[in-house]
Amino acid sequence: MWVDRMLSACAKSVCLAAAVLMLSLGCGQVMTASAGEMTVSAAASLTNAFAELKTAFEKSHPGVTVHTNFAASNPLLKQMQEGAPVDAFASADQETMDKAQKAQLIKPESRKNFVSNTVVLIVPAQGHKFASLGELKKAQRIAVGSPESVPVGRYTRDALKNAGLWDALQSSFVYGNSVRQVLDYVARGEVDAGIVYATDAKQRADKVAVCLTLTGHKPVTYPIAVATTGSNAAMGQAFVDFALSPEGQEILARYGFSKP
Repeated sequence: MWVDRMLSACAKSVCLAAAVLMLSLGCGQVMTASAGEMTVSAAASLTNAFAELKTAFEKSHPGVTVHTNFAASNPLLKQMQEGAPVDAFASADQETMDKAQKAQLIKPESRKNFVSNTVVLIVPAQGHKFASLGELKKAQRIAVGSPESVPVGRYTRDALKNAGLWDALQSSFVYGNSVRQVLDYVARGEVDAGIVYATDAKQRADKVAVCLTLTGHKPVTYPIAVATTGSNAAMGQAFVDFALSPEGQEILARYGFSKP
């Protein structure tokens, strides 16, 4: 009897230990999966380049899954202000990143300028080619980014104001909620002209033609930083470092981006 009770107690102990071990392993797997995921929010103009950057980053960091979120910079900032979990943030202008830094939504020491761009006037591939900004007075519909929320819209406004054309062209403007929407308007031939980044025009070279490069605005430099609203700051920093690395810069260059 005593022996039977001892054996029964031992069996129970073994089962309990096994259960604890399985539970521990299960928890470990959950923690590992969670730690291996991260979110990157980036300006719409980075969509194509970051799709390849994400793939290369995941390849160099086995077990890590990168979730990407693309939109105009200001809406991305608003998402973070409302608590959206983001581990790395890349905007298309300094103004938006300044707001993120002031709101303590990024780690200031991680902030780096990683690429630059240019602003260009485009038209449908078979459309009228404008030789100067002044000729835009002849256009009926001009797609531009909304200056309140889209960085390219602010660059556009500054360039046209310096050219003395912003007020004169107001009645012709068709506002887009991102640079990609402006690009789509032109590519589909729904407007006579549009103003986008050179990198966006490159993505639709079969549908749009570049007429000229705009001046009279601040340099177009893109900052990237580790965000504070996510739960994987370590991977956020790793992604920032990768974007700045020779491999990352080579990928970005293929999409038309220049070094800052």
